[in-house]
Amino acid sequence: MEVTPTVLIVDDSRVSRLVARQHILSKHADWVVEEAANGEEALEKARLSRPHLVLLDVNMPGMGGVATAEKLRALLPQAYISLLTANVQSATRNRASEIGVGFMEKPITDERIAQLIAPLEH
Repeated sequence: MEVTPTVLIVDDSRVSRLVARQHILSKHADWVVEEAANGEEALEKARLSRPHLVLLDVNMPGMGGVATAEKLRALLPQAYISLLTANVQSATRNRASEIGVGFMEKPITDERIAQLIAPLEH
C-alpha cells in the first residue's frame, strides 16, 4: 500500500504558506499539506504527522528556520527538509548544507516547488 506524502509548510507569513500550499496541491490534490506559523508549532506538528517534506522559512520570530531545521533533522532523519528565504546569505546556505537540508530562494514558484517535491513523486 502506497503512503500518501505529507508536506509541512512552516512560515510566519500566512500568504506564503497559502501560495506554497496552492502550488503543491495543484500538482498533487491528494497529498496532505499541513501548515505551521513558527518553529515551535512545526516541531509539534512534525512529531504527530511525520511529514515526508518540510518547507521552512529561515526568518521567523521565536525559533528561526535554521534552529528548527536542526531539530527536525534529528526528529525526521528520512524527511526532505528545505529552507526557504528571500535573503540569500552564504552562511545560511553553508549551515543548511552542514545539517543536511536543502535550500530554496523565495519567491516560491511552480518550478521551484516542482524541484522540491520531485523526490516524493513515484
